[in-house]
Amino acid sequence: MFDPRVLLNATVDYVRKNPDELVRAAVNAAGLRFGVPLAAVRWLSSQAKLPRRAPQDIDIGSAPPALRIGMSLEAMGTPVRANAAIRVDGIDLSPDSMRISIRLSDVSVSLLGPSETPVAMLIKSGALDLSKPGNLVKYLPKRPPAIVDADGDRIVVDLMKVPAIANSPGLRWILGVVTPVVSVRAIETDRDHIYVALRASASGLPRAFAALRGG
Repeated sequence: MFDPRVLLNATVDYVRKNPDELVRAAVNAAGLRFGVPLAAVRWLSSQAKLPRRAPQDIDIGSAPPALRIGMSLEAMGTPVRANAAIRVDGIDLSPDSMRISIRLSDVSVSLLGPSETPVAMLIKSGALDLSKPGNLVKYLPKRPPAIVDADGDRIVVDLMKVPAIANSPGLRWILGVVTPVVSVRAIETDRDHIYVALRASASGLPRAFAALRGG
């Protein structure tokens, strides 16, 4: 958990050093576009206390409109460094679905030390076709249920396939109220920010009010 005081102090310090962020935020908000500085995302990543087996040394940057991420992790008993540019291709949210489609490019995996595991042998031989990571995910023997489709450079995740999320009545109620009138149009980056662009629709108000009363 983050200490709220530390988070507040870091936010105030960042805004003091970058006063133009307030103007930028106001202009973007008028167009239903909301941005977060990548510096803030990096700071939050550095402050998070991750389990030992979770990805470590996370590096976050941009390759507009994609987000560039690098991390050290263990893949089937093999310590590796993985890098990729991740572009959100589409988002479909409803009370019954939280589908996120992403496209991966510039994928690379390198060994972090000597290893003779099957994964290490594949990396050393160059047999892995990292230009189409979706094809590798498609044939994983124990593919997570949240991954509902994978092909080429595209992977589709439905978070409603995760029991802890699917069994949350509060989340479903919020989605029922919000998604009829507000949808996510795009998630993209520029050199220093990651943006979430929204789309509003008044035609969904009756369904939103019905969901609100039903809650």
